[in-house]
Amino acid sequence: MGRDIFSRNLFFKHLRSNRMAMAGAILVVIMFAMATLAPFAPHDPLLIDISQRLQSPSVNHFLGTDDLGRDVFARILYGARISLLVGFVAVGIATLIGICLGALAGYYGGWIDAVVMRFVDIMLCFPSFFLILAVIAFLEPSIWNIMIIIGLTGWMGVARLVRAEFLSLRERDFVLAARTIGASDRRIIFRHILPNAISPVLVSATLGVASAILVESALSFLGIGVQPPTPSWGNMLITGKQTLGTAWWLSAFPGMAILVTVLGYNLLGEGIRDALDPRLRNSR
Repeated sequence: MGRDIFSRNLFFKHLRSNRMAMAGAILVVIMFAMATLAPFAPHDPLLIDISQRLQSPSVNHFLGTDDLGRDVFARILYGARISLLVGFVAVGIATLIGICLGALAGYYGGWIDAVVMRFVDIMLCFPSFFLILAVIAFLEPSIWNIMIIIGLTGWMGVARLVRAEFLSLRERDFVLAARTIGASDRRIIFRHILPNAISPVLVSATLGVASAILVESALSFLGIGVQPPTPSWGNMLITGKQTLGTAWWLSAFPGMAILVTVLGYNLLGEGIRDALDPRLRNSR
């Protein structure tokens, strides 16, 4: 117990000393605050007011209005909810699948490992984005379908990471001791090995949230993601594209929201990786 507390304190110490990671954490917190404060936005994000269409940023409309007179600031706040929901649910699905398959392959080895890894190789042969496009083409575009599809097509990296960790940990003394006292395979996997193999998964999940947000934005921009009038940063960019010459704010602010969010998660993920890896900590 004391060793776990010491390791945890050492991890947070190195994470706090990494300025880029702290900058990423601040950006992530800002995005969470935006999503939390969305219900308190000064305007209804779905309220259409043609008399206020394409208003530039002002005191009444902080980030201006779109071609239907809807407040861009309110829509970006609600778009943050959509992006974070997609990111966390999709990564949660991918991580769960990757951990289960990677643990089975790494712990049992043999034909189970061969089958799982050949399936991983087959999935990696298809470009993920085009695979998502192909699947969505046969389904109704909705936020739930997008989250599930991104999750089902993004677990391969996690599976390979977990398998590699299990292969190196399954012959360690603490695992052999657990087998000696008659611990079941399930207990050994989830109680003894998995907690020691979770570090690279945490890094992968953090970076995966940024990737999922980018994929959702791209799908919404193409018109097969989150459907209007539900505000999404991706479908807001479509409006901005149509009025780029006269209403720059419609493209600039959603684009900046995507940039800041993805940058924040990438910086935080890199910082977590550095803090968890002693070799990277010592090279700093």
